[in-house]
Amino acid sequence: MKILAITSCPNGIAHTYMAAENLQKAAAKLGIEMKVETQGSIGVENQLTEQEIREADGIIIAADKTVVKDRFVGKKLLVVGVQDGIRRPEELIQRVMKGNVPVYQAESRSAEGSSQENKPKQNPIYRHLMNGVSYMVPFIVIGGLLIAIALTIGGEKTPGGLVIPDGSFWKTVQDIGSASFTFMIPILAGFIAMSIADRPGLAPGMVGGFIAANGSFYGSEAGAGFIGGIIAGFLAGYVALGIRKMKVGRALQPIMPIIIIPVLASLIVGLIFVFVIGAPVAQLFEALTGWLAGMQGTSSILLALILGAMISFDMGGPVNKVAFLFGSAMIGEGNYEIMGPIAVAICIPPIGMGLAAMINKRKFAPAEREAGKATFTMGLFGITEGAIPFAAQDPLRVIPSIMVGSMVGSVIAMLGNVGDKVAHGGPIVAVLGAVDHVFMFFIAVIVGAAVSVILVSLLKKDIAATVTLDAAGEAMPGHSTAGAGQSAITTAAAAESSASATVTNNGPAVSSQAIHIEKLTDIVTMDLINLDLEGTTRDAVVDEMIGALERTGAVSSASDFKQAILAREEEGSTGIGMNIAIPHGKSEAVLKPSVVFGIKQGGVDWNSADGSEAKLIFMIAVPRNSKENAHLKVLQMLSRKLMDNHFREALLAAATKEEAYQLLDQVH
Repeated sequence: MKILAITSCPNGIAHTYMAAENLQKAAAKLGIEMKVETQGSIGVENQLTEQEIREADGIIIAADKTVVKDRFVGKKLLVVGVQDGIRRPEELIQRVMKGNVPVYQAESRSAEGSSQENKPKQNPIYRHLMNGVSYMVPFIVIGGLLIAIALTIGGEKTPGGLVIPDGSFWKTVQDIGSASFTFMIPILAGFIAMSIADRPGLAPGMVGGFIAANGSFYGSEAGAGFIGGIIAGFLAGYVALGIRKMKVGRALQPIMPIIIIPVLASLIVGLIFVFVIGAPVAQLFEALTGWLAGMQGTSSILLALILGAMISFDMGGPVNKVAFLFGSAMIGEGNYEIMGPIAVAICIPPIGMGLAAMINKRKFAPAEREAGKATFTMGLFGITEGAIPFAAQDPLRVIPSIMVGSMVGSVIAMLGNVGDKVAHGGPIVAVLGAVDHVFMFFIAVIVGAAVSVILVSLLKKDIAATVTLDAAGEAMPGHSTAGAGQSAITTAAAAESSASATVTNNGPAVSSQAIHIEKLTDIVTMDLINLDLEGTTRDAVVDEMIGALERTGAVSSASDFKQAILAREEEGSTGIGMNIAIPHGKSEAVLKPSVVFGIKQGGVDWNSADGSEAKLIFMIAVPRNSKENAHLKVLQMLSRKLMDNHFREALLAAATKEEAYQLLDQVH
């Protein structure tokens, strides 16, 4: 089976490629051939060919901006948001495999396809708005950077600030930057309209956006600003869509998209704006701009707190984009001190989490500390999404930590009059000369990141159990046995040598022969491997795996050992996340240390910390009177190996017990 995919996010920086990577990984895991086209900020990469589209069994579009679908007419097409591509790639692929997606028909898309293209999970208003924003941002960046460079290099200090002499080279550079700004609102409106009505909506949207930006049409000095541009975009889009749905004669059909729709829609939108809504919106925007420009003291602090919280709350998601769009629009109005605090807040989550991961070995596993380097680097370039992996693993501790840090940084930036002439954030914009009061900008970033580091270090739990063994093999608190290879898996085993649930029967203690465990296959046999677990609940899977132990003579009483397993689950789920569960227990019913390995491809709810269903399940059985704490040794071995994504994927894809056994032989 062959599936194609397209991923795209509004800014085309991080989410586009994260979704592509996860879809490709999921396809490889499921044994599906997949090619992913990315529509990012640098353009289309890995573009799908006509032949590939003809041969494909289905197409997935995971995007938060409009993707032209004309080339997919007649193909099974699943349209979702980019976040679904990141978080639910396997589910999306399985839907296409099962044929549970509509066939795309260009003419019936809005009527028939809209109810099937996962609309409830993807807000269309947000998608249309973000499509406009994604095309608008480059114009703001061009204008802001060129003006900033021109002022920095060619500006002369005067009592009224930096001024570039007329007729100089740098005045020309400034004019080019100013010209780029004039396109901002027409582009925003045009691509909002195009998202709604496809190409017939582009021209009416741009015409409406131009009228919105030029108040001379309706007697306003300032115009209706970005609010007017958004209104014009949606108005033009839905007007064009309405005209497009009108039934016309066959003779008129060919000229509908190139003459009738653009002309009528442009005229309707223009007249409505000039005679009805232009002046009121302009007055509203002037009042809003004046209020923001006059904010001082506690009011400005409140605004900074709100903007900082919004930017860091979902790190590139809808809430973040609302605040970002607000700051970008203020740049177009000449108010740079709104984007300044936003520019600081944008980089604090990845810089803070990157630093926390690199310097705090007790809170982060080696793989996380390594990932922290990349996250920190992304923060330097203003990519907030770099903090998402850390937030996804521990949202209740990480998100509040980075929100507080961003809010602190935003307030410092606001009080320090930090301005930003570019719709972007991070130290990169300061280095390029787009930031006013650079010193205060870096103070705000450093303090905000430090607050995040301190909070996340206080809130996050240590990754390893603080346990060691005395001569008798009993647990002694206060000493750490955590090695460099251990990870969050050992958190589930905290003080297990003494706190692990145990259940004894009323019979005499069973003396077990000591087994020296060097690798996992020392206590795993072919008979203890099940690649197709049938149970659909946690308890059913537990029964199934204990049955394997009973058949091989590893336990004397299935019911007694089950009590030990369930008692341990009552203390805290052994579902550790990443589709892994490691149920374990010590009991006199266990005759010899053993591990059962099972795969549940469909997953089973194990109340995992990250919400993922358990697919790779390891059941560890240890005799009650074991002096070697074998289950801790096995947990330590598994913790090192299961951090390897490729190893987990290979286990899930194992087709035979022999293949699985060879993989488990690598766990040591």
